[in-house]
Amino acid sequence: MATDARDVTATRLLVVSGAWLVLVGLLTGGYIAAAATGSIDADPASAVAAHLNAILGGLWMIAVAWTLRFVRYGARGQRRLAWLIVVANWMNWFVTAVKAALHVRGIAAGPPVANDVVFATLSLLVVLPSLVAAVAWVIGLRPSSQQG
Repeated sequence: MATDARDVTATRLLVVSGAWLVLVGLLTGGYIAAAATGSIDADPASAVAAHLNAILGGLWMIAVAWTLRFVRYGARGQRRLAWLIVVANWMNWFVTAVKAALHVRGIAAGPPVANDVVFATLSLLVVLPSLVAAVAWVIGLRPSSQQG
């Protein structure tokens, strides 16, 4: 596979993953309805959060895919950035959907144990990678010294 900046692997990964995540986010509306009506034992507010996380995460992936042509990273750096964003956004949807079923907030450490697991998972697989990816994206969009 080519390793120049025109390699479309990262772009395709982001677009396809983003489209699927938007679809999953829309389908999560059924999870919201089931939680809100009591058909399933889940926190409706966290189900809504999972729904929004998926839709917004999918759109972020598509936005990054569109901007990759402006990022000064080569193909390898673009693929790394893409994978970081894909994993963080899918995990954001998944962990938030699971925490709805567990009835925990996961926004700070503390009992019960399920909350601690959700907090640690969100911190390690969503928050940290998302921040690193966002910083890398912004830095990559800065003009290189060669562009003047």
